[in-house]
Amino acid sequence: MGKVISKDLRERVVALVDAGHSCRAAAKHFRVSNSFAIKLLQRRKHTGTVESKRRGRPPGSGKLAPFRAFLIRQVEDKPDITLPELAARLKAAHGLEIRPSSLSRILLAHGFTYKKSADGGGTRTRQGAAGAGDLDRQASAKDAP
Repeated sequence: MGKVISKDLRERVVALVDAGHSCRAAAKHFRVSNSFAIKLLQRRKHTGTVESKRRGRPPGSGKLAPFRAFLIRQVEDKPDITLPELAARLKAAHGLEIRPSSLSRILLAHGFTYKKSADGGGTRTRQGAAGAGDLDRQASAKDAP
């Protein structure tokens, strides 16, 4: 896959062509390919911008997207669930077999972290999101003598 060329360079190529030079001359001057300069000017003509197109998969798509709420609910119900257990629950409930690493990526993307404890276990918590139960426990801890 090719590199994304900076917006600054894109604008300089367009400016040189607008000043009266050909696309090929601008490409040679800035040491980019002829096809890049030609396609850049076509892009500006059709869209009005020289911004690069978005790369990669659109956010929110993928095999796990429809099951995101199910996964979050499972982790919130049992914070110390392991990823293999979560994968087994997903397979049992929806018939979808998935690797634990994929589950980890989706949970991290939704703010969950895994905190190990001294007893060898651990819990998944969501960063920056204190549940109502957490707030009640904090308030009662302040009131205790």
